[in-house]
Amino acid sequence: MGLDNALAPLLETRRQQHLYRQRAELGSPQGASVILNGRPMLAFSSNDYLGLANHPRIVRALKRGVEDYGVGSGASHLICGHSREHHALEEELAAFCDRPRALLYSTGYMANMGLISALVGRGDRVFEDRLNHASLLDGGLLSGARFQRYGHNDVQALEKRLSDDGPGHQLVVTDGVFSMDGDLAPLPELARTCGTKNAWLMVDDAHGFGVLGDKGAGTAEHFGLGVDDVPILMATLGKGAGVFGAFVAGSETLIDYLIQFSRPYIYTTAMPPALAAANRESLRVMVEESWRRDRLRTLIARFRHGAEQLGLPLMASETAIQPILVGDDARVMAIGRALLQEGIHVGAIRYPTVPRGSGRLRITLSAGHSETDIDRLLEALARVFGQDGGAELL
Repeated sequence: MGLDNALAPLLETRRQQHLYRQRAELGSPQGASVILNGRPMLAFSSNDYLGLANHPRIVRALKRGVEDYGVGSGASHLICGHSREHHALEEELAAFCDRPRALLYSTGYMANMGLISALVGRGDRVFEDRLNHASLLDGGLLSGARFQRYGHNDVQALEKRLSDDGPGHQLVVTDGVFSMDGDLAPLPELARTCGTKNAWLMVDDAHGFGVLGDKGAGTAEHFGLGVDDVPILMATLGKGAGVFGAFVAGSETLIDYLIQFSRPYIYTTAMPPALAAANRESLRVMVEESWRRDRLRTLIARFRHGAEQLGLPLMASETAIQPILVGDDARVMAIGRALLQEGIHVGAIRYPTVPRGSGRLRITLSAGHSETDIDRLLEALARVFGQDGGAELL
C-alpha cells in the first residue's frame, strides 16, 4: 500500500471523531486583540500571560541583538554557537531562580526529553503525575527507565510506590502548573516525600515562570522552596516571559552533567543570540513591571466571580489558565465556533490533549487584557451557553 493510501483513512477517522486539528493563521503581533485568519479577535487562547510578547523594550532588545550578532547562532553551544548573550542569560536566569546555575535549551520539549533521558535509564524508575505535559510523559517513556504514573496530585499514592532504598535512581516528575487544568502541584508535600524516599524531584514550571511568586520566579518561589527541595527546575521562556526558549536551573554539578550527557542539548544548534538578548530584557521587565502580576490576579478574580455567577462549569484553578469543562468533543468544538462568531478566540481542547470525555474551553488570561475584555468574554459565554436567550449548545 502506498504512503498516502495508508495515511488518508487515519485522517478521515480523526475528522469523524471531531479530533482533526487545523492551524489558524495569525496576522498580527500576539496580544489581547489579534488578527486571526484575517479577522479581528479578542484572544483568550495564548500563553502570553504577562502581555510581554510585543513589549516595546523587548522588541528593541531583539533588534539590537540582530544588529550585534546577526540572525543565526551558526553552531551548537559546544562548537562555537555559545555567545556572550547566551552565557549572560544563563547567569541571570540562575540568579532570578535562586539556583547556582542554569542551562539554555531551544524548546521546553527538548529540555524535558534531554533532562529525563540524561538522568535515568535502564535499572532506574521514573514516576510522573497522570496529568503531566506530553513532553514529560514522552521523556519518561523514552528514557528506558521503568515508567509509572500516579494519580493527579496524589502524594500518598506516590509515596506508596517509592522505595526507601531500592536499586537504581528514582526520579519524580511533575508540572508546577498543569497546562490544561490550571491547578498547582503540591510541591511542598512532594519535596518532603522525595526527601524521605531518596528520590529526585523535577518540576516543569512552564506555566508558572514569570507569573507566580513575588518576583515571578515561579511555583517554587510561590511555595518558598529552594534548590535542596526542588533540585531540578525547568521552565520555558515563550509563555510568561513572552519570547522563546527554555532552561534548566539547578546545582553546578547538575548543569555540568547535562552539558556532557544531554543529547538534545549537545546536538542542537543554539538559539539565535538575539533571542537570548530579548530574554534578558524580558527578565528585567518582569522585575520592574511587577504590576503585571498584580493585574493578572485581579483579572483572574473578576473572571471567576463572573463565571460563577453565570453558573459556568469552572474547574478549580487560581492561575491564568481558566478551563470550563464541557465534556463531549463535538460540543466543545461547537462552542468554540460559536465564540468565534462573537469575535472571541479560545482554545477548544479535546482528546488526546486531555482525557476522553473531558473536553474543555481553555481560557487563558493576560495582563494585557482589560476589565472590559473580561466582561465582553463573560457576556459572550452567557449567550453561547444558552443564557440571555442565546443558542443552547449544552
